[in-house]
Amino acid sequence: MTSAPTTTGRLNVPRPALVEAGPGGTPRIVDREVVTLVREEWRVVDRWWTEEPVDRRYFEVVLESGRNVCVYRDREAACWFTQKA
Repeated sequence: MTSAPTTTGRLNVPRPALVEAGPGGTPRIVDREVVTLVREEWRVVDRWWTEEPVDRRYFEVVLESGRNVCVYRDREAACWFTQKA
């Protein structure tokens, strides 16, 4: 009897994103698609006491295609990432 293969990867892993932000840091273009609406914005600061602190500014946006996307700027790495909303 064989069992189904198991996956050990994480779900909804962040992926690097190409983001053009406006003067206030709000995304205007995400992966070459225009942002039509910023639905929500929040900041997460955690694990500041460790060697791997988390400092991220998140945005839930609606793209020109109608897709909802969650993007964040990792302030420690100075990079943008995307996750499914």
